[in-house]
Amino acid sequence: MLRIGAVAYAPYVVTIFEGLKRHFHREGVELDWVLYSNYDALVTAFVTGEVDLAWNGPLAYVKIRRALAEPCRVVAMRDVDVGYTTQFITQRGSSIQQIADVRGKRFAFGRQSSVQAGLLAYHYLKEAGLVPDQDLVCTFHEERAPTDRADEAAVIDLVASGEYDAGALSGNTIATLRARGRFPEDRVRVFWQSQGYSHCCFTAVLTPWRKPPKRKDSSPEGGRTSHA
Repeated sequence: MLRIGAVAYAPYVVTIFEGLKRHFHREGVELDWVLYSNYDALVTAFVTGEVDLAWNGPLAYVKIRRALAEPCRVVAMRDVDVGYTTQFITQRGSSIQQIADVRGKRFAFGRQSSVQAGLLAYHYLKEAGLVPDQDLVCTFHEERAPTDRADEAAVIDLVASGEYDAGALSGNTIATLRARGRFPEDRVRVFWQSQGYSHCCFTAVLTPWRKPPKRKDSSPEGGRTSHA
């Protein structure tokens, strides 16, 4: 049986993998899935062979590659995960036009573990010559008052309300909200966008201890085994 590991970052992940399981079953592939509370746990599970495939983000992929003796492979990726971008937003009437203009301003990141709205957003600010912890008044989602809003949706709310001067989120989130008519175009605008990068992917590796198990031959004679 093929085992897929992923992170339970939202309740709908269960729905996604139940659908994936049904799809593979229709194709004649026995599959089950295991959810982990964080990406580090998923990395450990994949490296130790607890799961055969990992549905992981960019940072987890890098950690997997560093932890394995032999290189792993990206075997599949959704079209929406190709050309991902990090974007910075500000209020519609703000004087902020470029990254340099956020010096001394209040800046809202997404989750610390978020590649697009946390890690890379922080990196892009540093790449532009800023030291976020010194040059900005910045916070991550976990450091702010609890909310039932997802981290990137909360960033939009904070910027739109004027509580923060600018914030980071993904182009994918903006496109999704625009398609649903829920992006507040009248109150916020994008002032900077990164180059495209790849996001989540299915990662696999074949090593001696991961070879498919023996299975019984279904022929009438029985008793024989064959390698999958």
